[in-house]
Amino acid sequence: MPRYAQLVMGPAGSGKSTYCSTMVQHLEGLSRSVQVVNLDPAAEYFAYPVMADIRELIQVDDVMEDDSLRFGPNGGLVFCMEYFAHNFDWLEESLGHVEDDYILFDCPGQIELYTHLPVMRQLVEQLQQWEFRVCGVFLVDSQFMVESFKFISGVMAALSAMVSLEIPQVNIMTKMDLLSPKAKKEIEKYLDPDMYSMMEDTSDTIRSTKFKKLTKAICGLIDDYSMVRFLPFDRTDEEGINIVLQHIDFSIQYGEDLEFKEPKEVDEEPGGEKNI
Repeated sequence: MPRYAQLVMGPAGSGKSTYCSTMVQHLEGLSRSVQVVNLDPAAEYFAYPVMADIRELIQVDDVMEDDSLRFGPNGGLVFCMEYFAHNFDWLEESLGHVEDDYILFDCPGQIELYTHLPVMRQLVEQLQQWEFRVCGVFLVDSQFMVESFKFISGVMAALSAMVSLEIPQVNIMTKMDLLSPKAKKEIEKYLDPDMYSMMEDTSDTIRSTKFKKLTKAICGLIDDYSMVRFLPFDRTDEEGINIVLQHIDFSIQYGEDLEFKEPKEVDEEPGGEKNI
């Protein structure tokens, strides 16, 4: 039987831990089993229980305090993730071998992990060897995406992760519940965008002819091949959360191999009481 995984990615502050917490509550409400693994060695707090925590293996603070290494915060995190890649046996032992596992991996926010460094790609390949069906969930902060040039930047970040990891990917705009009604209406055009109109919006702010041509080429590539689309994520909207979950489940074919389980019988005792 296959196992299932969401690789929750995105820039720092995009709401990855909040997404995991919200999704755990939603899945538990559907009586579905779900676990979370923290892969951020610099994490300080998260509002959900974890089945495995990379900080038990290595922590950024310990690396930064090592006088022989002399790493800053960013270099320290990259070192931790490379150390993790050489110790996947720790993760295998922590995950166990339970069939039908559904696990959320709360990942670090450093974008280079999803562009030119091989660590996350190695993690995906290892999970696939362990019979996981993996979906990338790339988050961007909706409050950041309210201007066209910022939106294009977010699209490129999502696209770089998609190309690097080569797995199904669902792109999500988080923190929709924090937007004003006016901002929510304004951001609708970014959920299923017309990239050529985006180009027109940014043409007045780009002075360099070379950058205009580059931006036009990027917008054309994304629009012509429908490469990046976003789903809204409002943690107060159960229906919206369910739509996001349906897209992810479909991409990893969740449920197709599950065995049918008959509901428990309810026995009625004398006196009208029921036993389950």
